[in-house]
Amino acid sequence: MRQVGCIQYDPIDVCGKNAELVLQSRIRGFTKNMLDELLYKDRFLVDYPDKNLAIIPVEDWPYFERYRQAARQHAKRYPEMEALAEQVLAHIQNHGVLSSDDLKLDGNFTWQSVIHWSSGNNSSRSVLEQMYSTGELIIHHKKGTRKYYDIAGKYIQPNLLNAPEPLKGELEHHKWRVLRRIGAVGLLWNRASDAWLNIWGLKAEQRNEVFSQLLHEARIVAVAVEQMKDTLYCRAEDLPLIEAVLQNPAPKLRCELIAPLDNFIWDRKLINELFGFDYTWEIYKPAIKRKFGYYVLPLLYGESLIGRAEVIAERKSRTLVVKNIWYECGIKPTKQLRTALDSCFQDFALFNGCKTISTESLN
Repeated sequence: MRQVGCIQYDPIDVCGKNAELVLQSRIRGFTKNMLDELLYKDRFLVDYPDKNLAIIPVEDWPYFERYRQAARQHAKRYPEMEALAEQVLAHIQNHGVLSSDDLKLDGNFTWQSVIHWSSGNNSSRSVLEQMYSTGELIIHHKKGTRKYYDIAGKYIQPNLLNAPEPLKGELEHHKWRVLRRIGAVGLLWNRASDAWLNIWGLKAEQRNEVFSQLLHEARIVAVAVEQMKDTLYCRAEDLPLIEAVLQNPAPKLRCELIAPLDNFIWDRKLINELFGFDYTWEIYKPAIKRKFGYYVLPLLYGESLIGRAEVIAERKSRTLVVKNIWYECGIKPTKQLRTALDSCFQDFALFNGCKTISTESLN
């Protein structure tokens, strides 16, 4: 988590939620319990908007103070919220953690978050989300898609909770965020990109200045890729990893299912240019307009993105259903590839608590 800075959170769970899928492809033996423990037991991680809805290390909390301050200013547009927020705090003090279903607040206003996409006219949910945005509340735990809130001060150390903004100027903040996003993806270019989402004020002019300063300070390193005109950049501390990879010309080929919002593929244009792999998450497209399926995951094999698979965890029968596999043009399912795929699906079934794997629809 410290390497990537943040992972995106998405509540949809077809075969694991996005954040869990990100970790299962990187950490051998990862279980969903591990993430829950880090978030809601050990409190080393915390839910907070970064690249959209995200999970971050709790020690990064102070760096988002400017966003919480913006949320506090935004609250002034909703004067009725102050009294409702007091009701929330009183309820938590008397009854403990709560969700938007546990306390019905009176109010007739349409609210929109200033720091992420949430909005609506449900007063209870809006007040809780607003107090979460300002850092008064944190997510105590989740049950499915439902979020339960508690007072942040109970769980975040005072030296972090009340820390002032560590980086006063916008330029220094941008440098910290850009460096962090480069580390999250591994290699990035200095171009407009979804990898920069939710870094306020980072337009082309600011981004160019950030890259110039990071290069001058030797905090990033320019990387040339064969047959690519654009220069890529990695963090200076990640250079030994690149060198280790280059010194191992024949690594063991590994097959992994990649999350739809995985850090690795945050910049789809970059992935297309590097791997010749064109990926669109079709979940929000009408079924008739989908080329592949509702929840389709890229397939990584060795150094190539070889295709995509639609996999469903049927939890009642504890069966992992491999609904379809679409191979990229030129990819032949050799015996070696099939063996790697079988191993990948077996690990994925274990990750999803499934005892059997069904591939009948492939036949």
